[in-house]
Amino acid sequence: MKNYLGVILCLGLLVPCTTIKAQTESTLFEKVTNMEKKTNKLNLYLNVQGSGDANYMDEFSSRFMLRQLRIEAKGNINDRFSYRYRQRLNRGNNGGGNIDNLPTSIDIAGIGINVTKKFSIFAGKQCAAYGGIEFDLNPIEIYEYSDMIEYMSNFLTGVNFAYQIAPSHQVQFQILDSRNNSLEDTYGAGFTESKVPMLFTLNWNGNFNNTFKTRWSASLMNETKDNQMYYVALGNQLTVNKFDAFFDFMYSTEDIDRKGIMTNLVGNMSGHNALDACYTSLVLKLNYHITPQWNIFAKGMYETAGLSEDVNELEKGTYRTSYGYFAGAEYYPNVEGNLHFFLTYVGRHYAYDDRAKAVGLENLSNSTRVSLGFIYQLPLF
Repeated sequence: MKNYLGVILCLGLLVPCTTIKAQTESTLFEKVTNMEKKTNKLNLYLNVQGSGDANYMDEFSSRFMLRQLRIEAKGNINDRFSYRYRQRLNRGNNGGGNIDNLPTSIDIAGIGINVTKKFSIFAGKQCAAYGGIEFDLNPIEIYEYSDMIEYMSNFLTGVNFAYQIAPSHQVQFQILDSRNNSLEDTYGAGFTESKVPMLFTLNWNGNFNNTFKTRWSASLMNETKDNQMYYVALGNQLTVNKFDAFFDFMYSTEDIDRKGIMTNLVGNMSGHNALDACYTSLVLKLNYHITPQWNIFAKGMYETAGLSEDVNELEKGTYRTSYGYFAGAEYYPNVEGNLHFFLTYVGRHYAYDDRAKAVGLENLSNSTRVSLGFIYQLPLF
């Protein structure tokens, strides 16, 4: 028995996992040890997405890749207290210089408290309560994120207050550190620390008879003294029989370029230091479930990056427009842990406006990727 437990523990320490969903099937631990789990105090999950990719931009290349590899432990100590821990094993673990003293490889590390049946608190490192349907999905389900989500700071330390105003409607208010790294590492030199370097988010999650769902949010981030970021995300999902779709609208205006896209285009120093950056993102995904085992999908993305004000010699307006176009098929063989296989096509194109071309930027070549792989959420214990 000790040998079995050692094997399971080593496997858990080596492999990562994501969002936990209730499982009715036996876990790997139960199958290996032939023992039934009697408690919900410890649940251990492995999340992985791996594929073989064929890429083409200026020339053809191919590779095998694990995009997602996470481990997560989650449990209910009793009816009032719970905990959650999630870590990415394919990211560095040096966290000594971060303001929360945690490596960026740790997504979530905190405790939950059910104060009443309707009111709860989660304290510790956690995912920002931004709106958007795609933002809330398990990361292993995403073949490629929009630029808006890809370049955001999503896992920060603080506290979240959630209130169930009705059985199908919840509001959250969250206060988090505005960054992980130091001020200079994040924004570059020349900025003054804010007295309250925090991110404040108000979030509403709505459900109308499981047909129409919303995930809306509004956020304010104190970046540095006298510099803020304002972010709005409106996620909407529709489900009708075998068809479902979601549409996400996201908009961010940033006194200092937190995402760094405009800095990469027009900045000339270290850090995210372009001023008065603004971003817009529209994401639409359509799914059609042909059978319980087969799903086909198509996805489109339209995003802009620019300046909201004239900055020195730079004119306000759009500098870059990003297009994404996806299509694919998924096969679910009805195995515990939501195992499924996928074949997907991902196309990306970036076009620069005349403002960007005036400072020497030229359009990039279109990039395409065809991936054949698997997604597996495996309950280990």
